Amino acid sequence: MTHDPQLARLGLFDARVPRYTSYPTAPHFGSNIGPSDFARWIEAIPEGSAVSLYIHVPFCRRLCWFCACRTQGTTSDEPVIAYVETLKAEIALLRAHLPRGVRLSRLHWGGGTPTLLSGDLMRDLAGTIFDVVPLAEDGEFSVEIDPNEIDDARLDALAAAGMNRASIGVQDFDPLIQKAIGREQSYQLTRDVAERIRARGVASLNADILYGLPFQTGPRISDSVQKLLTLSPDRVALYGYAHVPWMSRRQQMIPSDAMPTPEERLSLFETARQLFLWDGYVEVGIDHFAKPEDGMARALKAGTLRRNFQGYTDDTAPVLIGLGASSISRFPQGFAQNASATAAHTKAIREGQFSTHRGHAFTGEDTLRARIIEALMCDFFVSRAELLRDFDVTPARIEALFQRAAEEFGDMVRVTEEGFLIPERARPLTRMIARAFDAYDSAKAKHSSAI
Repeated sequence: MTHDPQLARLGLFDARVPRYTSYPTAPHFGSNIGPSDFARWIEAIPEGSAVSLYIHVPFCRRLCWFCACRTQGTTSDEPVIAYVETLKAEIALLRAHLPRGVRLSRLHWGGGTPTLLSGDLMRDLAGTIFDVVPLAEDGEFSVEIDPNEIDDARLDALAAAGMNRASIGVQDFDPLIQKAIGREQSYQLTRDVAERIRARGVASLNADILYGLPFQTGPRISDSVQKLLTLSPDRVALYGYAHVPWMSRRQQMIPSDAMPTPEERLSLFETARQLFLWDGYVEVGIDHFAKPEDGMARALKAGTLRRNFQGYTDDTAPVLIGLGASSISRFPQGFAQNASATAAHTKAIREGQFSTHRGHAFTGEDTLRARIIEALMCDFFVSRAELLRDFDVTPARIEALFQRAAEEFGDMVRVTEEGFLIPERARPLTRMIARAFDAYDSAKAKHSSAI
């Protein structure tokens, strides 16, 4: 993929747009959604169906400067132990509302650093979850693993609990860059942890790596990617670092004058992208890569790839339940988010109610536009036939939506009898093109760079 001059003309290097892991995006959630809505939406899940479950652990031993997630540092285990007790109480609340026979298609522990839990806490939490919602026969249990915060005892506990996919955060292997972002983690340590994970029979390994970091250059990202490839991850997320110091105070520790320009960010992405493709990975969406035999690559080929708050997924469950402080749930009826502050979340659970404090109930064209945006983000194509089959919409309305985007982006998109297509040359514009189908005012939120 070469750098088309039209990318600059259309504003790629200046634009700030949502990542569209939801629609509407989280800044548009309102306070009109509360615990009773969450409970009612849980009760509406069909008996015997499959759902996804996300468990958020907001604690870290150290706070990496690059991270904009909702986390808090702790040097002791006391708050972690107390938080797990809160999670167990929240799971008990879930049990009281969950219809019979529901099982898990996916369970994911994220954070924060879920691997700072002791082995005993891991076993306790996993047992509590599976006692309420068992993992389906073909279900997936994945955990985000910090190589700096893991040992054999905890790996043994996770493997015994049924973890069959692990995700390792790499970011970058260059020592200068690691120091600049507050995340020092050697290649040797990362390789050792990957080998120990696989030695326990964990079948699948994910890895995250970032482009757009301070001091990052083409040769440096090439070196990091090639080192990552020696670990042979099944999936890789090549995320663009979002420098948002106005949102995340810790990012103010990162030297802004060392950040690459938007044009350099695109070159960094292209350098990494080519290395993954040359190594036989399948390109998935705007920023993921997977081995051809991985479930995500198969989902892409089958047209069942989806996108949610965890990024791209091959999980087709219609419900994602988020437990823990700040977690977001997605139901056919809308979105619900838990209280962001750990104290507020804990207080609500101790009082016997969910901590839901904001969200969004779908209205109007929300679900139609959400599907169009998801299809663009996943497949770079929207099918007219699919929209007519799945939504109460007329051909004229679909054409009007398509033409509005076509007027803005000209020959960088194609409107055909089959649907709406983003050709390969225009794929760096995908998030901007998706915004053309967004009915909400994105100017109210400060989003990350479009590239």
